[in-house]
Amino acid sequence: MRYAEVDSSTPVITEVSSRVEDRVCTLRWRWPDGVQAVCIHKAPAEAADSGELPPSGMKLYTREEYKANNGYRDRLDDIGLVAYTVYARLADGTDTLLVRQRDGANRTLVSAGKARIYYSIQQKKSLFSKQKTVHMTITAEVPVSKEVLCYVKKRGGFPASKEDGVLFPFVQDFAAGRNILPPIEIGKEDAVRIFFTDGRKYGIFYELVPE
Repeated sequence: MRYAEVDSSTPVITEVSSRVEDRVCTLRWRWPDGVQAVCIHKAPAEAADSGELPPSGMKLYTREEYKANNGYRDRLDDIGLVAYTVYARLADGTDTLLVRQRDGANRTLVSAGKARIYYSIQQKKSLFSKQKTVHMTITAEVPVSKEVLCYVKKRGGFPASKEDGVLFPFVQDFAAGRNILPPIEIGKEDAVRIFFTDGRKYGIFYELVPE
């Protein structure tokens, strides 16, 4: 299997559209004359181009299947933006060619939604101690890397952002489900809050929700 570059005689996929309902994505497109099958590639939107060879793991889909199903349907178990690329499939003797459309007309982006990360922070004070104990719990719908979250400590009130205090990283990844973190000790006048380490980057994929 290899790429075929577009020229004036090459059949191309156009008018790619998508619709998501109940986490099922339906793709539709205009079939060029003479093309009886396509290969569909699904990947995170930020994934790099595979280079000179077609990527692995593509789905072969025929024109007959498309007509029977009124499009191509795919379950979205991902989070964030997902890219679907539909390649016209051509036969060249014993070889298979996929039409590479560098203009991106055969590609569409789909939002697969955000995974929720619930967090709970409980503080316990001792009557005569100068410190208090903080218990943090992270409950995630999917596994989450430790690089996604941080906690910030501020004296005299709750921090408003990750820059509004002293930032601390987490030391281990979070499993899907409930994660009870080791307690920490802070000053009596301190307060702690959890933030994304990079809201612009990770806010596409996750929603941070206080319990």
